[in-house]
Amino acid sequence: MSDPSQARIAELEREIAQLHMKSTGAQARLAEMQSELKKLKGEDGVNLAWQRVQLARHPKRPHALDYIQRLVPDFTEIHGDRAYGEDPAIVAGFGTLAGGQQVMIVAQQKGRDTKQKLFRNFGMPKPEGYRKAMRAMEVASKFGRPIIALLDTPGAYPGIDAEERGQAEAIAYNLREMSRLETPVVTVVIGEGGSGGALALGVGNRVYMLENAVYSVISPESCAAIIYRDSSKGELAASALKITAGDLMRLGLIDGIIPEPAGGAQEDYDKAAEFLFTALVAALDEMKAMKPAELIAQRYDKFRQMGNFFTE
Repeated sequence: MSDPSQARIAELEREIAQLHMKSTGAQARLAEMQSELKKLKGEDGVNLAWQRVQLARHPKRPHALDYIQRLVPDFTEIHGDRAYGEDPAIVAGFGTLAGGQQVMIVAQQKGRDTKQKLFRNFGMPKPEGYRKAMRAMEVASKFGRPIIALLDTPGAYPGIDAEERGQAEAIAYNLREMSRLETPVVTVVIGEGGSGGALALGVGNRVYMLENAVYSVISPESCAAIIYRDSSKGELAASALKITAGDLMRLGLIDGIIPEPAGGAQEDYDKAAEFLFTALVAALDEMKAMKPAELIAQRYDKFRQMGNFFTE
């Protein structure tokens, strides 16, 4: 007869071997999860900021009109700046959100195919576009309708014709006059928020960004050309610029981040619009009881407090 103690030892050895196998599997899974976490944090050689830039520029990413047709079915567009002409890079008009709230929308619109890109000037507004937007916003303020601004531009158009018609003055005028509007203003960066071209429509009581949007004073490639003398180092500049929604939230420059469907807004337009709608309704509800003077003061104080200042 075999020794019972030997049988018990053999049984314990088998159990130990099984536990070791399970432990090895758990360790492998843990290592995999840690690797994924590093990627999400932008570590392990993966530049999260640059990934966001690529998603913000994705050719199939929903543009302003894609959101407008889902959020404001009765949208009625207005045209022209009453001074020079029409700028298709900016869309402006009135409509009603699904919840019944009448609003005025100003938005920067990019094109998807070559014909549309040329027609919309690649989403880069000219002075007449900014003046049209301001004209619409002043009408909205006069009649007490909230304003929703959707930002999506690589920047204001830098061409000679735009400069001749007062591009800088048009942007500066918008910055000043938006701070004085007597109605709630909600701005959302839905893709690229490029420099003063985006900020000219971005002076709001509430400023939000979609999860994969970027907002910056300069494009990563242009920054790299200036700082590193090499525009191909845009990926390095993107990380240094702190242009993602998470970065700007930590810096206190935006009020919230609107989630996107898994993989990005381009994967599900309807779901992305649903997330945007929820954020807009919540923001407008928060400001419903505020008086015009309170809205102006809150907007002014919000932007005055931005930045870090050191005094001796």
